[in-house]
Amino acid sequence: MYRLEQETDADWWEVEALYDLCFAPGRSALSSYRLRDGVPKVADLCAILRDEDGTLAAAIRYWPIEVAGRPVLLLGPVAVHPTRQGEGLGALLITETLAEARKIGWERVMLVGDAPYYRRFGFRRLEGVVMPPPTNPERVLGIALVTGAWDGVTGPVTKARCGA
Repeated sequence: MYRLEQETDADWWEVEALYDLCFAPGRSALSSYRLRDGVPKVADLCAILRDEDGTLAAAIRYWPIEVAGRPVLLLGPVAVHPTRQGEGLGALLITETLAEARKIGWERVMLVGDAPYYRRFGFRRLEGVVMPPPTNPERVLGIALVTGAWDGVTGPVTKARCGA
């Protein structure tokens, strides 16, 4: 049994340690991290899963960004502890937080990831949405939380001009 909780400031070091464990050492050099620099995360959507002993099993974060001056949520990173992978925890975090994002009024979400994995949640390749280099355009994926939310939204991805 797992508890889904909103990430708090007290969880920060533990979540960062999980990301360090799950991702390559140079993760903070990725272009998506440049979009996060100096921009507060969307705290209402950053979530963690803890087991019955309180051990961190998985985490997900979201950040505000813009495409063509329109607000967009950047999903990521999402990580599941290696000993808990295959239990559906990543899928649970993604499903629950996307539903919450829709509920609180976000219209579109994007990420940089593997299309075969994220397709099951409704993500599709975003044509004409350009992440800062050196991002592979095949990995730039998005989902509309409101019908038509990505229609006509193209151009470079930029940092959010304001917090969230």
